[in-house]
Amino acid sequence: MISRRNAILAAITGLAGIGATRAVFAKKPSPVALFDTDNDGTVDLAEAKKAASDLFDKLDRDKDGTLDIKELQGRLSRRDLTAADPDNDKTLTKNEYLAAVEKRFKAADPDNDGTVSAAEFRTASGQALARLLH
Repeated sequence: MISRRNAILAAITGLAGIGATRAVFAKKPSPVALFDTDNDGTVDLAEAKKAASDLFDKLDRDKDGTLDIKELQGRLSRRDLTAADPDNDKTLTKNEYLAAVEKRFKAADPDNDGTVSAAEFRTASGQALARLLH
């Protein structure tokens, strides 16, 4: 026979599990919802660069004005870092980071309308761009 205390604990544990399951499967907000400051339903290059600039500042924990592979936290592979690093110092300045953002933005905007829509963010190129924005 189960005690009242154990029944209550089982019920609470079950409810906590449901909440945790919902949190795990909760949908992430679209990058458009996060970065569309003019509320036109898309992200333009200026909005992307603003988000990327803010992220750069957050990731630059040692405040030396550059990001190394560790500070990038997987947002760029070593290969992508090398490609985005014209001075070959194994770090990216903010300008180099923003140039990488612009390159990924153009790849994520195949219709060349100057914006990235929610559908375009769902593509591989759009997801690569999103990693540099948040």
